[in-house]
Amino acid sequence: MTQTAKSMGERILDNLKLVLADEVVHGHVVLDGPCIRAVGRGRVGLPGAEGCGGDWLMPGFVELHTDNLEKHLVPRPGVAFPAAAAVQAHDAQLLAAGITTACDALAVGDVEADSVRVRSLQAAHAALVEARRAGGLRSDHYLHLRAELPYSGLLPLLEPLLDDPAVRLLSLTDHTPGQRQFRNLQRYAAYYGLPTDTETGYLDELLQARRAQQARYRQAHLQQVLQWGRSRGLCLASHDDTVAADVDEAVACGARICEFPTTLEAAAAARAAGLTIVAGAPNLVLGGSHSGNVAALELARAGCLDVLSSDYVPASLLPALGVLCAQLGWSLPRAVATVSHAPAQALGLQDRGRIGEGLRADLLRVRGSTPDYVAEVWVAGRRLLAQ
Repeated sequence: MTQTAKSMGERILDNLKLVLADEVVHGHVVLDGPCIRAVGRGRVGLPGAEGCGGDWLMPGFVELHTDNLEKHLVPRPGVAFPAAAAVQAHDAQLLAAGITTACDALAVGDVEADSVRVRSLQAAHAALVEARRAGGLRSDHYLHLRAELPYSGLLPLLEPLLDDPAVRLLSLTDHTPGQRQFRNLQRYAAYYGLPTDTETGYLDELLQARRAQQARYRQAHLQQVLQWGRSRGLCLASHDDTVAADVDEAVACGARICEFPTTLEAAAAARAAGLTIVAGAPNLVLGGSHSGNVAALELARAGCLDVLSSDYVPASLLPALGVLCAQLGWSLPRAVATVSHAPAQALGLQDRGRIGEGLRADLLRVRGSTPDYVAEVWVAGRRLLAQ
């Protein structure tokens, strides 16, 4: 950078370890309004430059699928918290975790018709719309609509939501017990708080009822959802693919993203088909899936991991990067790309996900030797979190 005085509105962040696309360099960045104006090596040494103590500077994290809002809408079983306050708490937690762009995953329908997801959907969406309108969100929020194909009331719930310009991603979900995420009926019953006593035959009856529901609605709903998604140019994702046939169906539907494959077989099929593969960061941090599915680390070892999602724990992204580096020997830039550049590209967001001239100034200052702690966050050049 030329050794000149700063221009009006310019901010220089100096003495940082910059995590760039292919390397980590000691350097500085110049912010000008919402964008990065320049990236340079070495100390800049200008009056007014902000010394950053040799901390790390990373691109802001981009999240394809966060269910975190659900925890704030229902903080305890049977407690429905006001949606506006839940949205604010959710946004604050994302920002603290370094997530500067988020696709809020809203489940449209559920296999169990009276689930929390069904009851909270419209209030959650309305609160997100109002928070966006009022400028009450600090991270950049988009919507990820999760269409539960066997749900009888899916279409009238989904159609009006698709007209929200914030919708960026549409995923095809099917939580019918006995397949995909819930091959294990005991896990299905535990997830929905249902009786698990096998002697009464309750679970067998439930399975038959849910399969009948799937047979009645899934195919017709799939065709309508695909028509709506294509007409709006939405990015499409499959969800919980388990066998190669699941991936084949997703590819035939035009999916570009494979979310949370439950087996290595499905992940390998997705890789062969050229899909972007998303795995859960909590899975990686905890050393395995809480649902008994394939470990994210196994997917990474097999070359079947492109994007990490925080899923239900926003704070899981940063420690997950440490796992990739420590256990697989990945470089830090390669690991960081799974939570920044790769998800941004999957969503078609070309203006973010890297530290580079002309890109959005969505940035994280991170401390610690590994690195370990999010200290400051900039969203579109505005410092919104500082310690």
